[in-house]
Amino acid sequence: MNVFSYKDIYIEDGKRVLEVNILPEKYCNFDCIFCPIGRSYNKVDTQQSFDEIDDSFNELESMIENNNVDLVFINSKGEALVNSRISDIIDLIKSKGVPVRLLSNGYLLGRKEYMQIANKCDEVIGEIKAISEEDFQKIQRPIEGYTLKEYISNMILFNKQYKGKFILEVTIIKGYNDTEESVNKIKNIINEISPDKVIVERMNDERFKKKLGISDERFDEISKALQNI
Repeated sequence: MNVFSYKDIYIEDGKRVLEVNILPEKYCNFDCIFCPIGRSYNKVDTQQSFDEIDDSFNELESMIENNNVDLVFINSKGEALVNSRISDIIDLIKSKGVPVRLLSNGYLLGRKEYMQIANKCDEVIGEIKAISEEDFQKIQRPIEGYTLKEYISNMILFNKQYKGKFILEVTIIKGYNDTEESVNKIKNIINEISPDKVIVERMNDERFKKKLGISDERFDEISKALQNI
């Protein structure tokens, strides 16, 4: 049984993208109340080893070679950086002459060992959802001792030294960060992190959309405000 799983190849900006999950189940340092994957029963921020990983490497190599892939997007069930072989995974992809995009929630990017791994990638995506310490603890339920201040600081620290393209994904959540005051706070966070690109998202999962989703009109307003900084 392979550890990795894949989405169908899709086209983005004319490029063939292979999206791969490198975790056998959810391993994450957060336990967000709105996570589409479900609860974090493996709540960790240290690297984990998985059995039968060599078969997964062979499969990934074949997927890249047989599908004319232009970009590999590591988008996993949780925090991809906790896979103990992620550095080798990135090296394999790069050895095929294919660029790598990594999705991380961003908290670990300020730690030297993870920073060095992420630096190998051509693109790194970090995330912001909660914008107050109270909400961060309440809706993202991080590992004990984590703070919102350190979360933001870690991404600032990473991006200051990162040579690739840093993308900040901001998720707008009804009742938590959708007011004008909240949007202004997000603007300040964006200015501090100084990403190369901002992506604005909202709750699209039907399980959370009714309670945490915002209207199309409000989403458009916020998107324009954040992407025109």
